[in-house]
Amino acid sequence: LGTRSGYLFRIVLLLLGVAEGMPLFKNKSKNKDKDKKAYELEQEDANLPAPTLPPPPPPPEAPKASAASSDTPYHLQRELIFRCQLAHGSATKEIKDFTNVKDMYARIATAFEIAPSEIIFCTLNTHKVDMTQLLGGQIGLDDFIFAHIRGTKKEVTVVKTEPAIGLTITDNGDGYAFIKRLREGSIVSQVSEISVGDLVESINGKSMVGSRHHEVAKFLKELPLSVPIALVLVEPMKAFDAIAPRRTAKATTAAVLDQNPQKLEELLGKGEGRATLRLKKDGQAVVEQVVVNWQTKAAGNVDDLLEQFLGIRDMELSTQLVELCKGKELVDDFALAVDEHLEEFEFPSEFVIDVWKVIASAKGAAFL
Repeated sequence: LGTRSGYLFRIVLLLLGVAEGMPLFKNKSKNKDKDKKAYELEQEDANLPAPTLPPPPPPPEAPKASAASSDTPYHLQRELIFRCQLAHGSATKEIKDFTNVKDMYARIATAFEIAPSEIIFCTLNTHKVDMTQLLGGQIGLDDFIFAHIRGTKKEVTVVKTEPAIGLTITDNGDGYAFIKRLREGSIVSQVSEISVGDLVESINGKSMVGSRHHEVAKFLKELPLSVPIALVLVEPMKAFDAIAPRRTAKATTAAVLDQNPQKLEELLGKGEGRATLRLKKDGQAVVEQVVVNWQTKAAGNVDDLLEQFLGIRDMELSTQLVELCKGKELVDDFALAVDEHLEEFEFPSEFVIDVWKVIASAKGAAFL
Protein backbone atom coordinates (compact mmCIF):
# COMPACT_ATOMS: atom_id res chain seq x y z
CA LEU A 1 0.00 0.00 0.00
CA GLY A 2 2.86 2.35 0.74
CA THR A 3 4.28 1.97 -2.75
CA ARG A 4 0.91 2.34 -4.44
CA SER A 5 0.21 5.54 -2.43
CA GLY A 6 3.50 7.05 -3.69
CA TYR A 7 2.59 6.45 -7.33
CA LEU A 8 -0.83 7.98 -6.89
CA PHE A 9 0.65 11.05 -5.25
CA ARG A 10 2.97 11.62 -8.21
CA ILE A 11 0.13 11.26 -10.70
CA VAL A 12 -1.91 13.87 -8.84
CA LEU A 13 0.97 16.31 -8.95
CA LEU A 14 1.38 15.83 -12.68
CA LEU A 15 -2.30 16.40 -13.32
CA LEU A 16 -2.27 19.54 -11.23
CA GLY A 17 0.69 20.90 -13.26
CA VAL A 18 -1.06 20.37 -16.62
CA ALA A 19 -4.19 21.97 -15.34
CA GLU A 20 -2.32 25.10 -14.39
CA GLY A 21 -0.80 25.32 -17.99
CA MET A 22 2.68 24.47 -16.95
CA PRO A 23 4.82 22.95 -19.74
CA LEU A 24 6.16 19.56 -18.99
CA PHE A 25 9.56 20.21 -20.66
CA LYS A 26 10.16 23.88 -19.82
CA ASN A 27 13.96 23.89 -19.75
CA LYS A 28 14.42 22.04 -23.04
CA SER A 29 12.15 24.52 -24.94
CA LYS A 30 14.11 27.52 -23.71
CA ASN A 31 17.41 25.94 -24.65
CA LYS A 32 16.17 25.25 -28.19
CA ASP A 33 15.05 28.87 -28.59
CA LYS A 34 18.46 30.07 -27.45
CA ASP A 35 20.26 27.74 -29.84
CA LYS A 36 18.08 28.90 -32.76
CA LYS A 37 18.76 32.58 -32.06
CA ALA A 38 22.49 31.94 -31.72
CA TYR A 39 22.49 30.09 -35.06
CA GLU A 40 20.66 32.96 -36.78
CA LEU A 41 23.14 35.50 -35.38
CA GLU A 42 26.05 33.38 -36.60
CA GLN A 43 24.58 33.34 -40.12
CA GLU A 44 24.11 37.11 -40.11
CA ASP A 45 27.72 37.60 -38.99
CA ALA A 46 28.94 35.30 -41.75
CA ASN A 47 27.22 37.45 -44.40
CA LEU A 48 28.77 40.74 -43.15
CA PRO A 49 31.84 42.09 -45.08
CA ALA A 50 35.22 41.57 -43.46
CA PRO A 51 36.18 44.51 -41.26
CA THR A 52 38.60 47.01 -42.89
CA LEU A 53 41.73 47.65 -40.89
CA PRO A 54 43.00 51.26 -40.65
CA PRO A 55 46.13 51.92 -42.79
CA PRO A 56 49.41 51.53 -40.94
CA PRO A 57 51.04 54.81 -39.87
CA PRO A 58 53.74 56.09 -42.27
CA PRO A 59 57.31 55.19 -41.33
CA PRO A 60 59.22 57.97 -39.60
CA GLU A 61 61.24 60.18 -41.97
CA ALA A 62 64.91 59.45 -42.15
CA PRO A 63 66.96 62.29 -40.66
CA LYS A 64 68.26 64.65 -43.31
CA ALA A 65 71.96 64.71 -43.90
CA SER A 66 73.65 67.44 -41.99
CA ALA A 67 75.57 70.08 -43.92
CA ALA A 68 78.51 69.23 -41.73
CA SER A 69 78.42 65.52 -42.54
CA SER A 70 81.88 64.08 -42.94
CA ASP A 71 80.77 62.31 -46.15
CA THR A 72 79.91 65.61 -47.87
CA PRO A 73 82.77 67.50 -49.58
CA TYR A 74 83.66 70.73 -47.84
CA HIS A 75 82.75 72.93 -50.81
CA LEU A 76 79.21 71.48 -50.78
CA GLN A 77 78.79 71.91 -47.03
CA ARG A 78 78.86 75.70 -47.14
CA GLU A 79 76.93 78.42 -48.89
CA LEU A 80 78.90 79.82 -51.82
CA ILE A 81 79.80 83.32 -50.68
CA PHE A 82 82.65 85.29 -52.26
CA ARG A 83 84.48 88.31 -50.88
CA CYS A 84 84.88 91.31 -53.15
CA GLN A 85 86.45 94.77 -53.23
CA LEU A 86 86.64 97.53 -55.78
CA ALA A 87 90.15 97.40 -57.21
CA HIS A 88 90.94 101.08 -56.58
CA GLY A 89 90.01 100.66 -52.90
CA SER A 90 86.86 99.98 -50.90
CA ALA A 91 85.43 98.05 -48.00
CA THR A 92 85.04 94.30 -48.41
CA LYS A 93 81.60 93.06 -49.38
CA GLU A 94 80.13 89.59 -49.77
CA ILE A 95 78.37 88.45 -52.94
CA LYS A 96 76.43 85.27 -53.65
CA ASP A 97 73.53 83.76 -55.62
CA PHE A 98 74.86 84.26 -59.15
CA THR A 99 75.15 81.76 -62.01
CA ASN A 100 76.92 83.74 -64.72
CA VAL A 101 79.16 86.76 -65.13
CA LYS A 102 76.26 89.12 -65.79
CA ASP A 103 74.55 88.05 -62.55
CA MET A 104 77.85 88.43 -60.70
CA TYR A 105 78.30 92.02 -61.95
CA ALA A 106 74.76 92.81 -60.83
CA ARG A 107 75.47 91.45 -57.33
CA ILE A 108 78.73 93.43 -57.12
CA ALA A 109 76.97 96.58 -58.30
CA THR A 110 74.24 96.15 -55.68
CA ALA A 111 76.77 95.56 -52.93
CA PHE A 112 78.74 98.72 -53.75
CA GLU A 113 75.74 100.84 -54.85
CA ILE A 114 77.01 101.42 -58.38
CA ALA A 115 75.57 100.62 -61.81
CA PRO A 116 76.59 97.27 -63.36
CA SER A 117 77.75 99.21 -66.43
CA GLU A 118 80.50 100.76 -64.30
CA ILE A 119 82.36 97.42 -64.08
CA ILE A 120 84.87 96.79 -66.88
CA PHE A 121 86.32 93.48 -65.65
CA CYS A 122 87.34 91.58 -62.52
CA THR A 123 90.60 90.04 -61.40
CA LEU A 124 91.17 87.31 -58.83
CA ASN A 125 93.34 87.75 -55.75
CA THR A 126 94.98 90.97 -56.96
CA HIS A 127 93.81 94.56 -57.30
CA LYS A 128 96.29 95.19 -60.13
CA VAL A 129 95.44 95.20 -63.83
CA ASP A 130 96.96 91.73 -64.23
CA MET A 131 95.56 89.88 -67.22
CA THR A 132 96.96 86.56 -66.00
CA GLN A 133 94.54 86.81 -63.08
CA LEU A 134 91.53 87.89 -65.14
CA LEU A 135 88.24 86.39 -63.99
CA GLY A 136 86.85 84.26 -66.79
CA GLY A 137 84.43 81.36 -66.62
CA GLN A 138 85.70 79.90 -63.36
CA ILE A 139 86.23 81.13 -59.81
CA GLY A 140 88.06 79.22 -57.09
CA LEU A 141 85.83 78.88 -54.06
CA ASP A 142 88.43 80.68 -51.95
CA ASP A 143 89.29 83.38 -54.51
CA PHE A 144 88.98 87.06 -53.65
CA ILE A 145 87.32 89.15 -56.38
CA PHE A 146 88.49 92.66 -57.33
CA ALA A 147 86.17 94.68 -59.57
CA HIS A 148 87.80 97.24 -61.87
CA ILE A 149 85.42 100.08 -62.66
CA ARG A 150 85.38 102.87 -65.24
CA GLY A 151 87.92 105.62 -64.69
CA THR A 152 89.25 108.29 -67.03
CA LYS A 153 87.98 108.50 -70.62
CA LYS A 154 90.56 109.29 -73.31
CA GLU A 155 90.59 109.78 -77.07
CA VAL A 156 93.53 108.47 -79.09
CA THR A 157 94.21 108.49 -82.84
CA VAL A 158 96.55 106.04 -84.58
CA VAL A 159 97.25 105.47 -88.25
CA LYS A 160 96.91 101.92 -89.51
CA THR A 161 100.13 101.26 -91.43
CA GLU A 162 99.98 97.47 -91.00
CA PRO A 163 97.17 94.89 -91.28
CA ALA A 164 97.21 94.49 -87.49
CA ILE A 165 97.73 97.43 -85.17
CA GLY A 166 98.89 95.17 -82.30
CA LEU A 167 95.89 95.06 -79.96
CA THR A 168 94.75 91.80 -78.36
CA ILE A 169 91.11 92.15 -77.36
CA THR A 170 89.02 90.20 -74.85
CA ASP A 171 85.62 90.90 -73.28
CA ASN A 172 83.97 90.70 -69.89
CA GLY A 173 80.95 88.62 -70.93
CA ASP A 174 78.62 91.56 -70.29
CA GLY A 175 79.06 93.87 -73.25
CA TYR A 176 82.50 95.40 -72.72
CA ALA A 177 85.53 94.61 -74.91
CA PHE A 178 88.88 95.73 -73.53
CA ILE A 179 92.60 95.50 -74.27
CA LYS A 180 94.26 92.39 -72.91
CA ARG A 181 97.68 92.76 -74.49
CA LEU A 182 99.78 95.14 -76.55
CA ARG A 183 102.11 93.43 -78.99
CA GLU A 184 105.68 94.62 -78.58
CA GLY A 185 106.90 96.70 -81.50
CA SER A 186 103.39 97.21 -82.90
CA ILE A 187 101.70 100.46 -83.92
CA VAL A 188 99.88 100.85 -80.61
CA SER A 189 103.03 100.16 -78.60
CA GLN A 190 104.24 103.59 -79.72
CA VAL A 191 101.20 105.34 -78.18
CA SER A 192 101.68 105.96 -74.47
CA GLU A 193 98.00 106.70 -73.85
CA ILE A 194 96.94 103.15 -74.74
CA SER A 195 97.21 100.64 -71.88
CA VAL A 196 96.29 97.10 -71.00
CA GLY A 197 92.86 97.04 -69.37
CA ASP A 198 91.44 99.95 -71.35
CA LEU A 199 87.80 99.58 -72.36
CA VAL A 200 87.26 100.08 -76.11
CA GLU A 201 84.19 102.29 -76.09
CA SER A 202 84.13 103.33 -79.75
CA ILE A 203 86.16 103.18 -82.98
CA ASN A 204 85.81 105.92 -85.57
CA GLY A 205 82.55 106.98 -83.97
CA LYS A 206 81.03 103.48 -83.96
CA SER A 207 80.09 102.28 -80.49
CA MET A 208 81.69 99.00 -79.45
CA VAL A 209 79.58 98.66 -76.28
CA GLY A 210 77.68 95.38 -76.48
CA SER A 211 80.13 93.86 -78.99
CA ARG A 212 82.08 90.66 -78.42
CA HIS A 213 85.87 90.65 -78.57
CA HIS A 214 86.00 88.95 -81.99
CA GLU A 215 83.63 91.55 -83.43
CA VAL A 216 85.85 94.41 -82.26
CA ALA A 217 88.99 92.66 -83.55
CA LYS A 218 87.31 91.99 -86.90
CA PHE A 219 86.21 95.63 -87.20
CA LEU A 220 89.80 96.81 -86.63
CA LYS A 221 91.20 94.27 -89.07
CA GLU A 222 88.81 95.32 -91.85
CA LEU A 223 89.69 99.01 -91.63
CA PRO A 224 91.74 100.08 -94.66
CA LEU A 225 95.44 100.93 -94.43
CA SER A 226 96.69 104.52 -94.09
CA VAL A 227 93.40 105.63 -92.52
CA PRO A 228 93.45 107.29 -89.07
CA ILE A 229 91.71 105.28 -86.37
CA ALA A 230 90.00 107.31 -83.66
CA LEU A 231 89.75 105.28 -80.46
CA VAL A 232 87.68 106.29 -77.45
CA LEU A 233 89.05 104.35 -74.49
CA VAL A 234 88.17 104.22 -70.78
CA GLU A 235 90.89 103.16 -68.40
CA PRO A 236 90.12 101.33 -65.13
CA MET A 237 90.11 103.49 -62.04
CA LYS A 238 93.36 103.03 -60.17
CA ALA A 239 94.35 103.53 -56.57
CA PHE A 240 96.90 106.24 -55.83
CA ASP A 241 99.42 103.72 -54.56
CA ALA A 242 98.78 101.01 -57.17
CA ILE A 243 99.47 102.39 -60.64
CA ALA A 244 100.11 99.37 -62.84
CA PRO A 245 102.72 99.46 -65.61
CA ARG A 246 101.38 100.63 -68.97
CA ARG A 247 102.26 97.31 -70.53
CA THR A 248 104.11 94.17 -69.60
CA ALA A 249 105.67 92.01 -72.26
CA LYS A 250 104.20 88.57 -71.68
CA ALA A 251 105.54 85.34 -73.03
CA THR A 252 103.03 83.17 -74.85
CA THR A 253 101.06 80.69 -72.79
CA ALA A 254 102.74 77.74 -74.49
CA ALA A 255 106.23 79.10 -73.86
CA VAL A 256 105.53 79.68 -70.16
CA LEU A 257 104.14 76.16 -69.80
CA ASP A 258 107.17 74.61 -71.45
CA GLN A 259 109.44 76.38 -68.98
CA ASN A 260 107.29 75.86 -65.92
CA PRO A 261 104.13 73.67 -66.20
CA GLN A 262 102.97 74.70 -62.71
CA LYS A 263 102.65 78.27 -63.95
CA LEU A 264 99.47 77.18 -65.73
CA GLU A 265 97.66 77.34 -62.40
CA GLU A 266 98.45 81.06 -62.20
CA LEU A 267 97.69 81.75 -65.86
CA LEU A 268 94.27 80.17 -65.60
CA GLY A 269 93.50 81.52 -62.16
CA LYS A 270 93.10 77.95 -60.92
CA GLY A 271 94.85 75.56 -58.58
CA GLU A 272 95.49 71.93 -59.30
CA GLY A 273 92.59 69.87 -57.99
CA ARG A 274 90.88 72.92 -56.50
CA ALA A 275 87.13 73.20 -56.28
CA THR A 276 85.89 76.00 -58.52
CA LEU A 277 82.58 77.55 -59.48
CA ARG A 278 82.19 77.28 -63.24
CA LEU A 279 79.96 79.96 -64.76
CA LYS A 280 78.33 78.53 -67.87
CA LYS A 281 76.79 80.52 -70.69
CA ASP A 282 73.49 78.67 -70.29
CA GLY A 283 73.11 80.16 -66.84
CA GLN A 284 73.81 76.96 -64.92
CA ALA A 285 76.70 77.35 -62.51
CA VAL A 286 78.34 74.14 -61.29
CA VAL A 287 80.96 73.38 -58.67
CA GLU A 288 83.66 71.11 -60.04
CA GLN A 289 87.17 69.98 -59.36
CA VAL A 290 89.74 71.42 -61.77
CA VAL A 291 92.83 69.33 -62.40
CA VAL A 292 95.68 70.60 -64.56
CA ASN A 293 96.18 68.08 -67.40
CA TRP A 294 96.78 67.89 -71.15
CA GLN A 295 93.42 69.53 -71.83
CA THR A 296 94.27 72.70 -69.90
CA LYS A 297 97.65 72.86 -71.62
CA ALA A 298 95.94 72.40 -75.00
CA ALA A 299 93.56 75.23 -74.12
CA GLY A 300 96.55 77.46 -73.42
CA ASN A 301 98.01 76.64 -76.84
CA VAL A 302 94.68 77.34 -78.53
CA ASP A 303 94.52 80.68 -76.71
CA ASP A 304 97.85 81.59 -78.32
CA LEU A 305 96.40 80.73 -81.74
CA LEU A 306 93.37 82.95 -81.07
CA GLU A 307 95.71 85.85 -80.52
CA GLN A 308 97.76 85.11 -83.63
CA PHE A 309 94.80 84.68 -85.99
CA LEU A 310 92.08 86.90 -84.52
CA GLY A 311 93.78 89.27 -82.10
CA ILE A 312 91.74 88.03 -79.12
CA ARG A 313 92.39 86.03 -75.98
CA ASP A 314 89.65 83.96 -74.39
CA MET A 315 90.44 80.93 -72.23
CA GLU A 316 86.77 80.00 -72.01
CA LEU A 317 86.52 79.89 -75.82
CA SER A 318 89.81 77.97 -76.01
CA THR A 319 88.52 75.40 -73.53
CA GLN A 320 85.31 75.07 -75.55
CA LEU A 321 87.34 74.30 -78.69
CA VAL A 322 89.22 71.58 -76.82
CA GLU A 323 85.91 70.11 -75.65
CA LEU A 324 84.59 70.06 -79.24
CA CYS A 325 87.67 68.17 -80.33
CA LYS A 326 87.01 65.29 -77.94
CA GLY A 327 85.91 62.09 -79.64
CA LYS A 328 86.66 63.43 -83.14
CA GLU A 329 88.87 61.14 -85.21
CA LEU A 330 89.06 63.39 -88.27
CA VAL A 331 89.71 67.10 -88.66
CA ASP A 332 86.63 67.34 -90.89
CA ASP A 333 84.44 66.13 -88.00
CA PHE A 334 86.05 68.73 -85.75
CA ALA A 335 85.48 71.47 -88.35
CA LEU A 336 81.79 70.54 -88.61
CA ALA A 337 81.42 70.70 -84.81
CA VAL A 338 83.09 74.13 -84.74
CA ASP A 339 80.79 75.43 -87.48
CA GLU A 340 77.74 74.11 -85.63
CA HIS A 341 78.54 75.41 -82.16
CA LEU A 342 80.72 78.48 -82.86
CA GLU A 343 79.33 79.76 -86.14
CA GLU A 344 79.33 83.39 -84.97
CA PHE A 345 83.14 83.49 -84.92
CA GLU A 346 83.55 82.57 -88.61
CA PHE A 347 86.88 80.86 -87.98
CA PRO A 348 89.00 80.48 -91.14
CA SER A 349 89.81 76.92 -92.24
CA GLU A 350 93.55 77.30 -91.62
CA PHE A 351 92.83 78.34 -88.03
CA VAL A 352 90.62 75.30 -87.42
CA ILE A 353 93.32 73.01 -88.83
CA ASP A 354 96.00 74.57 -86.61
CA VAL A 355 93.74 74.20 -83.57
CA TRP A 356 93.28 70.52 -84.42
CA LYS A 357 97.05 70.11 -84.63
CA VAL A 358 97.91 71.76 -81.32
CA ILE A 359 95.18 69.84 -79.48
CA ALA A 360 96.33 66.55 -81.01
CA SER A 361 99.92 67.42 -80.10
CA ALA A 362 99.05 68.16 -76.46
CA LYS A 363 96.99 64.98 -76.20
CA GLY A 364 99.71 62.86 -77.82
CA ALA A 365 102.40 64.25 -75.52
CA ALA A 366 100.29 63.39 -72.49
CA PHE A 367 100.13 59.70 -73.45
CA LEU A 368 103.74 59.19 -74.60
